[in-house]
Amino acid sequence: MELWFSEQHTPNVRLSIKVDRQLFSETTEFQRVDIFESTEFGRILVIDGRIMMTERDEFIYHEMITHVPLCVNPDVRRVLLVGGGDGGSVRELLKYDTIDKIDLVEVDEAVVRACRKFIPKTAACLDNPRVEIFFADGLKFIRRKENFYDLIIVDYTDPLGAGEGLFTREFYGNCFAALTVGGIMVNQHENPFYSSDIAAMQRAHKRLTASFPIVRAYQIHIPTYPAGQWLFGFASKKFHPTRDVDLARWNSLALQTNYYNTRIHVGAFALPTYVMKTLSAAE
Repeated sequence: MELWFSEQHTPNVRLSIKVDRQLFSETTEFQRVDIFESTEFGRILVIDGRIMMTERDEFIYHEMITHVPLCVNPDVRRVLLVGGGDGGSVRELLKYDTIDKIDLVEVDEAVVRACRKFIPKTAACLDNPRVEIFFADGLKFIRRKENFYDLIIVDYTDPLGAGEGLFTREFYGNCFAALTVGGIMVNQHENPFYSSDIAAMQRAHKRLTASFPIVRAYQIHIPTYPAGQWLFGFASKKFHPTRDVDLARWNSLALQTNYYNTRIHVGAFALPTYVMKTLSAAE
């Protein structure tokens, strides 16, 4: 008998992956968390039926959500990571010796516990002394901070259930207040292709532009995400992501990456016309 995991991308489209076995399953007060093992994609983290990451392609997402802002502002010292309990974003952030402290705020302890046990490829770094983990609501946590973080990364699930509060104007406004004068915020900005996801993307973009003076979107290709296409939002108090960047300085660090490079950095902000039109309609 074959075992397949299927994620419903639209009422008419599914992504199906043949899995060898289920390693973990737990329904918490916040969500259902599953981990599967597969031949093609390795271990797969699924939350509420949606693929969050796979061992095969996670590097694309985690490199692009971290190295883009750190190339723009290499003087980041304090980082807030909202979500990201799988550890992939932390792993990339720890490549920078200049970062003093990473506060990881994850609402669901089960995500961290499961990933530590079953996906050490990303989660092993969570024991690093520069990382402090808070099991808390990100919306409430950020309210207590002002002029504190140089970088905020919102690496959370879709704007449903436990993650809904992280896509509100209140949350983005609180992030603005929590950032230093050169602060940058990056959030996952949803899928721009399927109509069922476009409304969420436009809401996130509209609220981000209402809170920050500089807002740009950039895109990645990731095979297991809907349509293979995903956007991130880049928001800053003063830095433009392609004009105010020293690409040579980042290259001089000689960091090891598998997707990100400085040409990708610039090219990712060159969006298809239909995406630009969709975003403009939300501004």
